[in-house]
Amino acid sequence: MNQDLQQLQPYPFEKLRALVADIVPNPELSPISLSIGEPKHDSPAFVLETVAANLDKAATYPSTAGLLALRQGIADWLTQRFQLPAGMLDADRHVLPVTGTREALFSFTQAVVQRDPQGLVVSPNPFYQIYEGAALLAGVQPHYLACDASNGFVPDFDDVPAEIWRRCQLLFICSPGNPTGAVTPLATLQKLIALADEYDFVIASDECYSEIYSPGQPAPVGLLQACASLGRTDFSRCVVFHSLSKRSNLPGLRSGFIAGDARLLAPYLTYRTYHGCAMPVQTQLASLAAWQDEHHVAINRDLYQAKFNAVLDILGGVMDVQRPDAGFYLWPVTPIDDETFTRRLLAEQNVAVVPGRYLSRDVEGYNPGAGRVRLALVAPLADCIEAAQRIRTFIRSL
Repeated sequence: MNQDLQQLQPYPFEKLRALVADIVPNPELSPISLSIGEPKHDSPAFVLETVAANLDKAATYPSTAGLLALRQGIADWLTQRFQLPAGMLDADRHVLPVTGTREALFSFTQAVVQRDPQGLVVSPNPFYQIYEGAALLAGVQPHYLACDASNGFVPDFDDVPAEIWRRCQLLFICSPGNPTGAVTPLATLQKLIALADEYDFVIASDECYSEIYSPGQPAPVGLLQACASLGRTDFSRCVVFHSLSKRSNLPGLRSGFIAGDARLLAPYLTYRTYHGCAMPVQTQLASLAAWQDEHHVAINRDLYQAKFNAVLDILGGVMDVQRPDAGFYLWPVTPIDDETFTRRLLAEQNVAVVPGRYLSRDVEGYNPGAGRVRLALVAPLADCIEAAQRIRTFIRSL
């Protein structure tokens, strides 16, 4: 077996299951889960109907590059959403559909990174654990940049030593962040592009939460938008990842895309032809329908904001918690140790959350997730309100 597999840590939810294995949740209360970030709003009916209407396409081998119509639809969406100049994105060169962004984040790392014991994949901390696993299995080491209240939950890139940038092959950024919801400003993205040029590394921007933000507020900026602002028409060293899972409540469709630097995507496409991950044609057609519709996305935003409004009103008086820039998570400070908080909340109030330390790594004795929990506001509004009321009751009992 690949010896690097031994370096992989259990996923946060494996740790959570072990943490609460001996807990008997309060049987007088119905269970409410705020732990897993799985969207629970209804999937768009027209997307499901498109899948059903094209089931006969299951008899067709899909191409790894995907249908031109889907790639063009994605290019059109990116152009409109991120205010890119018309024609800047070439659907043939700058876009690839992928079977969910988790798969693509992992496989892109394998394709772009050269094995080197001194090589680094740099990521925020806390982070989406696939960044770490992808780095280890690509034969380099992860390097973590703390995100906490002192830096607005966006890494302080100015504080990164030049030696780290020299060793960096791939920089992951996540904007809006998981679990913090922080959006990386345009000026910071522009600065990172300059650093990538200076030190010759690739920027991979995970933007899967970009469409969940407060209605009436500016939409989060993206890395391709930063490229356009600099006149960087070739998107050199820059790629972005987007998904229908959160935007369109379609996590089971396993549909997303990678877009950006054609010089990176061409060899990555070659890698994917061996990887065996082509998206089924019926899924591609349904994905195109989803990318071409914004009405259901606006409804989705309204549903999440109703939850934020209600939950923050309940928890604001008992927890140190703020509305995130975007995304559907809350990242509150816990009044007691986050693991103890998680265990007792489940036992006493039958509400499941994730300890913040499980989403982060200790670096020189500091874990930026310790003392916090992640609350995923994915349950129905009534359940989110009930969970918040139970959390308030629990905290007042301490």
